[in-house]
Amino acid sequence: MNDVISIFKNIPDHIPEELFQEILKTKNFKIERIISRGHSSPDNEWYDQKENEWVILLKGSAGLLFEGHEKVVVLRSGDYLNIPSHTKHRVEWTDPNTETVWLAIHYKGEE
Repeated sequence: MNDVISIFKNIPDHIPEELFQEILKTKNFKIERIISRGHSSPDNEWYDQKENEWVILLKGSAGLLFEGHEKVVVLRSGDYLNIPSHTKHRVEWTDPNTETVWLAIHYKGEE
């Protein structure tokens, strides 16, 4: 039998850099836990991923900016969205007072 593990377990008290932890990976998808606390993407840098990404914010809050848009998309606990491959985006901010816990699923599109 597999051990049950909480997504909120083993979160470090001090997170100098955003923390990416792979939970499960196959040839078609990857699931990762991301932990932020006051982190953002480096200035003028954008994520441009070759896989699609479905992300849900489990705890905390964050603001995402998509290239070509001026309005920051605010995510709070329970909010999720799908980011198609090669959609340039960046993390503008995450809550500085508590952990922001994300669950991201990176997956290949239809072939």
